[in-house]
Amino acid sequence: MTMGKIIFYEDRNFQGRSYETSSDCPDMSSFLSRCHSCRVESGCFMVYDRPNFTGNQAFVRRGEYSDYQRMGMSDCIRSCRMIPMHRGQFRMRIYERENFNGQMNELMDDCENMQDRFRMSDCQSCNVMDGHWLAYEQPQFRGKMMYLRPGEYRSLRDTGSNMRIQSLKRIMESCS
Repeated sequence: MTMGKIIFYEDRNFQGRSYETSSDCPDMSSFLSRCHSCRVESGCFMVYDRPNFTGNQAFVRRGEYSDYQRMGMSDCIRSCRMIPMHRGQFRMRIYERENFNGQMNELMDDCENMQDRFRMSDCQSCNVMDGHWLAYEQPQFRGKMMYLRPGEYRSLRDTGSNMRIQSLKRIMESCS
C-alpha cells in the first residue's frame, strides 16, 4: 500500500522552514510556527485551519498549494489527516435528525443534491459504513466541505463544523 507524503512550509510559495509527514498531525504548532503552503508528493490529505482536525477543511491531492487562502482557509493550516486509499464498495446512511432519527436514506454513490434526490432539507447524523466521503454545504459539490471517514456521526454539529450538508461525494482518487 502506498503511503501519502505531504510537506508543509511556514511561508507562501514553499518558503521558510518545512515539516514533512506521512500520517495524521493534530497540531502543527509543534513543528512550525505557522503553515502557509504545502506540497503533496503522494496520497490524499485533508488539511484544517484549526488544531485537532477542526475548522475549515480542504481536500488536497498530489500537487502544489502555494497559498493557504486559495485553498479556502481563513487561517493558516494547523492540522492534517491522511486519507487512506479505499478499494471496494462505498456505503453510507444519512439521517434527517441527530442520533439517527427522522428520514433515513442509504447512499452507495455520489449525491449532487440531497433535496432533489431524497427530498431531505437537512442531514444531521450519518453512519459511514464503507469508504471515505466529502460532504459539501452546497449542491453540486460546492462550498465548504467536511471529511467523513468510516464511523458513526450521531451529530454532525459535534464535528466542529456548523454547516448544512447539501451534497456528498465519494473519495475515489487513486491517491498515489
